[in-house]
Amino acid sequence: MSSATRNPFSMTCCLRALLEDVSLTGRSQRMAAARSRMLPSYQQTRAFSGTPRRMQTEADAVNTESTNVADGSRKFKKDDSEEGFKLPPGARIVPASPSYFTGNAAFFDSWFTLKDLLYKYQTLPTILPSEVPRTAWRTLPDFRSMAGGVIQASKYKKVRAVLQRLNRIQPDLMPEEVKAVLDNYKRPDFAAMQRRRPKIIDRFGRARAAGRRKTSNAEAYLVEGSGGCYVNGKPLFEMFPRLVDRESILWPLKVTNRVDRYNVWASSRGGGISGQAGAITLAVTKALLTHEPLLKPVLRRAGVITRDPRTVERKKHGKRKARDMPAWVAR
Repeated sequence: MSSATRNPFSMTCCLRALLEDVSLTGRSQRMAAARSRMLPSYQQTRAFSGTPRRMQTEADAVNTESTNVADGSRKFKKDDSEEGFKLPPGARIVPASPSYFTGNAAFFDSWFTLKDLLYKYQTLPTILPSEVPRTAWRTLPDFRSMAGGVIQASKYKKVRAVLQRLNRIQPDLMPEEVKAVLDNYKRPDFAAMQRRRPKIIDRFGRARAAGRRKTSNAEAYLVEGSGGCYVNGKPLFEMFPRLVDRESILWPLKVTNRVDRYNVWASSRGGGISGQAGAITLAVTKALLTHEPLLKPVLRRAGVITRDPRTVERKKHGKRKARDMPAWVAR
């Protein structure tokens, strides 16, 4: 037995504490009443496991009980709505959006909404891409303004792919929530784009159209005839000595078996030989559609309706060409 235990004074203190715990003396009752005053401080330091409003309610209840025990009377605090909501110490607000801690919460929320709609209605019957009505989606700058931040072009392409897949759902079976989401991503001026001035044939039977390729511009007149083709007042073989360029210009007429039914008068300027040939090809295609609009699916499959956007990459500072850099030797 240690010296501290053999001390009569320490043994007396231990015995008195034991008697106070097991007996109902006046001092123990006073200590029990005073023990409730320590509850508010304990309530602030303990771990919270409920919502902020529920935790505030529990803290207010503990404070009210401690005041009633100390004063011996029932007193009620004012309503929280009058003083305003106050978070207790140690409470943490949970964000409303699960994407709050990502780089752009608005974009990821819209992306998850689109993916959920796709998973929900992916079993609905769809139509062919060629049968889908023409739709113009918001551009990348408009999409960035909607998301409220910088969005990469790759992410914008993924969003457009999901939108095009949802737009392929059969129109009579498309749910209302899908229609509402698609309308939110459509361009607001799409209705005005559809009301373009129709192409007409003049009193001489000519259909006029324009085309572009690289830095070349072309204008073509298509009229019913025996199959003649003139560019800048010269025959086709004199203006374009290469066979591939002549084949490119006449390809819209060959693929539709209309070579010997129309005459072509075209004018081109700017760029080189291949650029002018591509511009005339697009102009001839548009003029042919003015005469016969039902040939559009055939020309679409031939790949002559869409303008070729490829151009020469510009030269950069410090390089010999667009990407060619001068030789560099370490030593």
